[in-house]
Amino acid sequence: MILRKDHRVGVFIDTQNMYYSAKNLFGRKVNFETILETAVADRRLVQAIAYVVRATGNEQSFFDALKHIGIETKERELQVFPDGTKKANWDVGITVDAIRFSVDRRLDVVVLVSGDGDFVELAEYLKSNGRRVEVLAFRGTTAYRLMKAADRYVDLSQDRNRYLLPSNGDPAPLIKSGPI
Repeated sequence: MILRKDHRVGVFIDTQNMYYSAKNLFGRKVNFETILETAVADRRLVQAIAYVVRATGNEQSFFDALKHIGIETKERELQVFPDGTKKANWDVGITVDAIRFSVDRRLDVVVLVSGDGDFVELAEYLKSNGRRVEVLAFRGTTAYRLMKAADRYVDLSQDRNRYLLPSNGDPAPLIKSGPI
């Protein structure tokens, strides 16, 4: 599969999905910098957005680190319902932005960084409207239908040492330092 340098790329990161996938599968944190590098793949980055949730109030340094490497953040507060259930879902926001930016910013490629099967219809819609759809996620938590709907699927588990931060017992940052 040829990745063209002139392609305009938008990257949409389902941060919660990636965080919990890495934590549950490997007990480690995600290296969003290397994920962004793989998503862009020497093409023209138009927009990169990470959809994040404020849950504890201690997330600002993580949000700042994302911005430092060129990823815009869209933030929302964790919703806690009277019965104690919590909700932190960005699926609709990611879907709307992916469609809007694919048109308004004339994206050639939409990269979804998520394994959430709720994005199958989004992938199919974008493809039917001439966009290339790529998915980057960990195979153990990626919906089969989403992998099949994508033009390109990258299983981050295949090179977990590249896409996950080291687990040495030290509180590691969620992003390595330095520019992309």
